Parts: sequence; structure tokens; C-alpha cells
Amino acid sequence: MRTWHEIRGFPVAVRLLLVNQLGVNTGFYLLIPYLAVHLGENLGMSAAVVGIVLGVRNLSQQGLFLIGGSAADRLGARRVIIAGCALRTVGFALFALGDGLPVLLAASVLSGLAGALFNPAVRTYLSQEAGERKAEAFALFNVFATTGALIGPLLGSALLLVDFRASALTAAGIFAVLTVAQALVLPAREVPPSEASVLADWREVAGNRAFLGFALAMVGMFTLENQLYLLLPDGARRATGWDGAAGLVFLVGTLANLAFQLRVTRALKSRGHRARWIAVGLALMGLAFLPPAVVAGSSSEGWLIAAPVLLGALLLHLGVMIASPFVMELIPGFGRPELTGTYFGIFYAVSGVAAALGNTVVGWAMDTGEGSDAAWLPWVFCAVFGPASAAGVAWLHRRGALPAGRGADPGGPAGPSAPTASGAAAASTASADERSNA
Repeated sequence: MRTWHEIRGFPVAVRLLLVNQLGVNTGFYLLIPYLAVHLGENLGMSAAVVGIVLGVRNLSQQGLFLIGGSAADRLGARRVIIAGCALRTVGFALFALGDGLPVLLAASVLSGLAGALFNPAVRTYLSQEAGERKAEAFALFNVFATTGALIGPLLGSALLLVDFRASALTAAGIFAVLTVAQALVLPAREVPPSEASVLADWREVAGNRAFLGFALAMVGMFTLENQLYLLLPDGARRATGWDGAAGLVFLVGTLANLAFQLRVTRALKSRGHRARWIAVGLALMGLAFLPPAVVAGSSSEGWLIAAPVLLGALLLHLGVMIASPFVMELIPGFGRPELTGTYFGIFYAVSGVAAALGNTVVGWAMDTGEGSDAAWLPWVFCAVFGPASAAGVAWLHRRGALPAGRGADPGGPAGPSAPTASGAAAASTASADERSNA
């Protein structure tokens, strides 16, 4: 009930964006986890071609986040969100209607571009509309996103009993409904014209060394969070000998998120600088991989062996719950409000590419560990990754490189309110255009 009361306290735009994220994740996870199987088994494509189709989608999204962020700044987040959802509607429909490689590649490009557009735009709009309650807004955003990530695969599994096309058309239908809802309900906001070029905006953000350092430090969060789809499900399946055990990893996280996310954020937001809790969350995410490491490679199977893996999933989710809302809250504070979308775009581009490299290393560690009787290797690697990222955030905080937030440490380094590498001119521009608290 408190969560529902908290939701009702936000403007209608924030409430719609929360529902939007539920639908986005439901539609995405309804289709994408089963796409490779459809391409390989139903369409008879080789593993290389399947990899190309999936890789094009990932590259389209990760490589174009910067375009989506700049578009949100220049055109307005609302327009970009609507365009992104509309493009994904078309892309997912093409997966249902086309069997040829050119059509499938077009579907991959469109669905990836869609994510590159609305991911930075949604966070930009949410940051602008939430005002001083950004942390709570992003906490609720995580709740709705996690719930959608659980509902999607369950619904997708049921629809696959019909066929893959039923799943793809249902996913496309969800995005079509979201597109219409946003066009009708999401309030439009006037976007003042920018006097600088897009390239000048990119140079300003890319020259913000504090921001880039923060984005690189957060690679640990994205790499470890991605293990909810790679290492932890694999560990659960190996521990129980049951393929369905992978779903328990998501169930544990969803229940914890629904029960604790908002409470955790509200309890921590006034107790010390945000950087402290981001570092704590990252460290906890790393420690989450130690319990599964203890039973990795065990010749036994059963729920007693699976318990440490599920404990690890719970701790990982708790770490994300602690860190993620404050990370999202800090990003707009690195620069001018007019460049919020660009900052989110570059943040996700840098973190996404670096996290992809991290996942490659995790995959190598899994293969190496299995081949050399060292099944603990990927778990220990991840356990080190979390504290290393936490140390990076703590170092930036000690240097005063992070934006000041409410609840900053008394007498401690608060950091600049809007640090930019462009110097005093950019700082004065930022102070002249404060974000609305609507």
C-alpha cells in the first residue's frame, strides 16, 4: 500500500513512464530470450547467422545510445520515447512476419535503434519530472522494470506453445499500445532551441573527465547485473539439474525488489552522500558471488546446493537496489540540464561497451574453469569486480569529483554541483537553467 501511495504522489507523466517500463520489459523479454532458438531451430539458420542477427540488434542499441540521448535533448524526450516505441513495434512485427535474412536484419536494426532512442529519453524525462524525488522515482522504475522482466519470459513461454509468431505479434502489440498511450497522455514540454551544435554538446560531455570516470567505474554494476542472465542461471541449473531453476533467480529478485526497493532507497537517501551507498551497493554485488563459489563444481545436485546460488541472486539484487537509483539520480548533476539526455546516452554507451567486454571475460572464465576443474573461477572473478568498482566510486568521491546530493557527508567532500570540463562558462550556463520540479 505504501508503494501505491508513493506512486500516486508523482505527476501523471512519471506514473505513465513507470507503466511504460513495465510494458517495455514485458514485451522485450517476451520475445528476445527465444529469438535465437527460433532462428536456429525453426528457420534452420547456422549459428554464425544467428550470431549476426543478434549482434546487429545489440550493436544498433549500444552504438546509438548517444544519438538517442542527443535527440532527447534536441527534440524533447516525449517525442523520442514515442518514436522509439513505434520503431520497436515495427521491428518486432517484422520478426513475426519475415523469414528472410534481409527482413530479420531490418527487424534487428529497428528494434535495437528503438532501445537506443527510448532508454536515454525515458530516464531524461523521468529525471526532469521527478524533481527532488529522483531517487524514489528511479527506485519505482526499477520495481516496474524488474516485474516486467519476470512477466515477459513467463508469458513468452506460454505463447510459444502456439508458435514464435504469436509471441512476436504479442510483443509488437504491447509496444503499439504503449506508443498510443504515450502520444495521448504523456505531457508535451517545450524544448528551447540550442545555440550549440550536436558535436559541441558531445565534446562538452566527453571532456567531462569526472563523468567519464564515473561511467567507467559503473562498469562493475552493469557487468555483474548481466550475470542474472548468464552465470547465475547457469549455476542454478547445474546445482539442481533442472532447467527451470533459472527462473527462480528472477523470481527471488522480483519478490525482493517489490518488497524492499522503495524502503531501501527512502531509508538511505538522507544518510550520507550518494557515493557512499553506490559503493556499498557495488561491494555487495561483488560479495553476492562468494556463496555460489563455495558450491561451484560440486558433484552433488539438489536444493541444498542451489541455496547458495539463490542467496547470491538475492544479494546481487539487494546491491542493485542500493546503488542503481542513486546512480541514475547523480548522472544529470554532472552537467547542464539541457544535456541530460546526452549524459544518459554516453553513460549507457560507455558502460554498455565496457560491460560487453566484462561479459566476454566472464564467459571465458566459465569455459576455462569448466575445462580445468576450476568451476569457482568465474564466481571469484565477479566477486573481485564489485569491490574494484566500489573503490573507483569511493576514489572519485574523495577527490570531490561527484555531484553533491542531499544528505552529503557533513564536512566531507561534497563535490561540485555541476562539474563540467568546459569550465566556468558551462557552470554559469547550468546555474541559469535550473530543472523544473513539476
